Amino acid sequence: MAVLVLGAGGHARPVIEAIRANGSAVAGLLDDGGDHGPVLGCAWLGDTGLLAALRAQGLVEAVIAIGDNAARQRLGALCEAAGFTLPPLLHPAALVSPSASIAAGAQVMARAVVGPEAALGRLALVNTGAIVEHECTLGEAAHLGPGAVLCGRVSLGARVLVAAGAVVRPGVTIGEDALVAPGAAVSAEVTPGARIGGVPARPLR
Repeated sequence: MAVLVLGAGGHARPVIEAIRANGSAVAGLLDDGGDHGPVLGCAWLGDTGLLAALRAQGLVEAVIAIGDNAARQRLGALCEAAGFTLPPLLHPAALVSPSASIAAGAQVMARAVVGPEAALGRLALVNTGAIVEHECTLGEAAHLGPGAVLCGRVSLGARVLVAAGAVVRPGVTIGEDALVAPGAAVSAEVTPGARIGGVPARPLR
């Protein structure tokens, strides 16, 4: 079955390769930013105004290839309103526990690890080489950057970004819309909307 991809920027590339690695084809790309030209051989079909027409033509599944959390959440809702399903996307080179829970539209990219009883919310993104240890939860449209590590029982709220190489100690809760800068070491609770970085992590100005 061919899959529609929303987004033609940088994150589209690993998404396209993950789709193909799972044995599916890419029907084409939608992007409101205009014609980017082909991406890994996949054609730009137009903007999101075409969603209803493409659904009427028989396309059923869509994958959101957008790194920005709020945009990924918005486009996911737009696809569902047009009648598309949002299948989870698990790269075959990822290691995902059979006891983990993966919601609609969540993505686990190559070499990532999702541990026992972890729960990935709708449209959550676990990027390349990231680690989600046992019993962690990622809220809707949360994003764990490349090489970042969540130790056991960490909780990320909706739309949280834990950027590349950051580490969060066991049991920490990070409130919705917070941002953890690259390489940070988080050892305490993070309030919603906060921006933190450094070792140990502190509020950013």
